[in-house]
Amino acid sequence: MTQYVIGRIGQALLVLWAAFTLSFILLQAMPGDAVLIKFLNPEFGLSADQVAEIRAAYAVDSSVIVQYGHTLVNFLQGDFGYSLQAGVPVSAQLATNLPPTLKLAGLGFLAATLLAVFIAFLSSMAPFAWLRNAIQSLPSLFISVPVFWLAIMLIQIFSFRFRLVSVINPGPWESLVLPVATLAVPIAAPLAQILIRNIDEIRTRPFVAVARAKGASETRLLWRHVARNAILPTLTIAGVLFGELIAGAVVTETVFGLNGIGGLTEKAVGNQDLSVLQAVVVISAAAFVTINLAVDLAYPLLDPRLRTGQGAAA
Repeated sequence: MTQYVIGRIGQALLVLWAAFTLSFILLQAMPGDAVLIKFLNPEFGLSADQVAEIRAAYAVDSSVIVQYGHTLVNFLQGDFGYSLQAGVPVSAQLATNLPPTLKLAGLGFLAATLLAVFIAFLSSMAPFAWLRNAIQSLPSLFISVPVFWLAIMLIQIFSFRFRLVSVINPGPWESLVLPVATLAVPIAAPLAQILIRNIDEIRTRPFVAVARAKGASETRLLWRHVARNAILPTLTIAGVLFGELIAGAVVTETVFGLNGIGGLTEKAVGNQDLSVLQAVVVISAAAFVTINLAVDLAYPLLDPRLRTGQGAAA
């Protein structure tokens, strides 16, 4: 068990280092010079020597290897550098913009999980084949809907047509209703598909047939015997989908005008603010890796077979 935990933590750290390195290389390859774009603006009235001093302060004239080592050391110390456009530490911007995104992503993931479980179990308990097939087709429909289009449609229907949710000066929780729904629908689709497939597969297991032969009702079979075994394999895909959840949050925040990581990223891309973009990539990768690490470490606790060498090998 100790080797398992150490191995998973080592893999997580390796993924984080790879995300940092790849993002650094790609950002360095971007065309243009963000420092010159900003400070050579005639409105600033800076001389060539002053611009050179600014470039030296941001270390943009150093070699790529020196910049990489300097940035990596700073990140390990929790220093994400300074925003070129805002002129403030990137950590200060993250402290302001990260909590709204975490709240949105957390609520979206919770809503997606509940929706997926509802669809899967409703499909399993449907009394008619045509109704079961109709319910099972919902995930395919959900996953094919673009996030930005879904967000616009939800605004049109629930805000402008039925006036159920206000998009003009909404309350703190009212402002999250439509964004959470926008995130939940596409994330719930693959979760529901996997749950449905697992439920159908586990229903054919011998232990389910034994329980049915003993007189257990279909509802009892589903909740007591099938559900626990069907949900466990879904944890893996749930961790992977968290990465898509963060990407969807960026688009969703932009559509709904929320002040989160999405808005910060959009501005940083437009202004070529490399320090902010690097920090956003690393923070997103850290969140993704942390969730998947938690899932990996939870597996042996939820499935006793994985605590033994035979279970792990299987």
